Amino acid sequence: MNFLRLGSTEDDQAIADAVARFAEETLAPVAQAMDEEAFSATRHVPGLAALGVMGMNLPESVGGPGVTPTAMLMSLVAISRACAATSSMIGAHYLGTDAVHLGGSAEQQAQWLPRCARGEWLAAFALTEPRGGSHPADMRTRAVLEGDEYVITGVKHFISNAAEATFMVVFAKTDMEAGARGVSAFIVPRDLAGIQMSSPEKLMGIRGGHAFEVSLDGVRVPAANRLGAEGTGFKIAMKVLDNSRLDVAATSLGIAEAALKAAVDWANQRLVGGEPIATKQAIQFKLAEMKLRLEAAWGLTMQALALRQAGQPFTQQSAMAKLYASEMVGFVTDEALQIHGGYGYTREMPLERYVRDARILRIYEGSSEIQRTIIARSVLLDA
Repeated sequence: MNFLRLGSTEDDQAIADAVARFAEETLAPVAQAMDEEAFSATRHVPGLAALGVMGMNLPESVGGPGVTPTAMLMSLVAISRACAATSSMIGAHYLGTDAVHLGGSAEQQAQWLPRCARGEWLAAFALTEPRGGSHPADMRTRAVLEGDEYVITGVKHFISNAAEATFMVVFAKTDMEAGARGVSAFIVPRDLAGIQMSSPEKLMGIRGGHAFEVSLDGVRVPAANRLGAEGTGFKIAMKVLDNSRLDVAATSLGIAEAALKAAVDWANQRLVGGEPIATKQAIQFKLAEMKLRLEAAWGLTMQALALRQAGQPFTQQSAMAKLYASEMVGFVTDEALQIHGGYGYTREMPLERYVRDARILRIYEGSSEIQRTIIARSVLLDA
């Protein structure tokens, strides 16, 4: 967007504009081919790293460019307008590096984060399991301390970036009877013995953001790679997800902006009875509702960002932004396709890709149902 968002600065906008130029010139031209051929969005890492994008979630003290969370989010919106799969890949990288930044010691941060910020290393975040998606406290992956190493055994599922990552932050039970309080987090280098990867999942959308099943069979990890104390992994994961839900909101905003622009352009060009369909009230009402919901999602997102940037708790606000934005983009992309009619249903246009890319946003980083649970819990505690 070519105007300052409430809560943003001219510097934030300048950073986002630079990223938007790269996205329009480099990402957008290959987005359709990436979707059709499912090649990995990691091919864009060098260009993104040159702009500082791969470290935007990190402070300068650990190699990041030192931008605000607002500049980072606006940059992710710009990337998502061009290619949601690339945004998904970046978001998975942020999950892994956020975990090290929020849960790691100064020594761990210095060892693992600067090269990630420079785009030399890629990170992944291994929380979800085949039987423990929306309730990670039920995870069965186990970490047993033997001397100065932990032996990790288990299976993780839908782990983005896993095959290309230099390391994964793996969550495992160090106490199988303690529920969430028994979860610990570990930095697990990708090249350790005992790690097996599936082929990339055959996804409905964001097909360049590769996701894998990861099997860990007696993987020996130095005890020095544990993040925080034993039993603090769940708390680390929840702090990371507060951040990442805003990344999902950003992806939702970017896809919705692209879909709305496509719908407006089509409505002005498509003639019925010699007049553009944009002159028809039915189309105008659709566009108005799409714009209204998009702007409401921006408002919720910027509210959460303001709290994050001020160092205030923002769990409820992040959940609201993620929930509303992810459901908004489902509506906007569907209406944009409807405005295009049969043409929107063809692969000659990007509308059907927008619809498919948007669908996952109501599922990962906590489904819409989980977001409602988080919001309701906050409402009840505040009552």
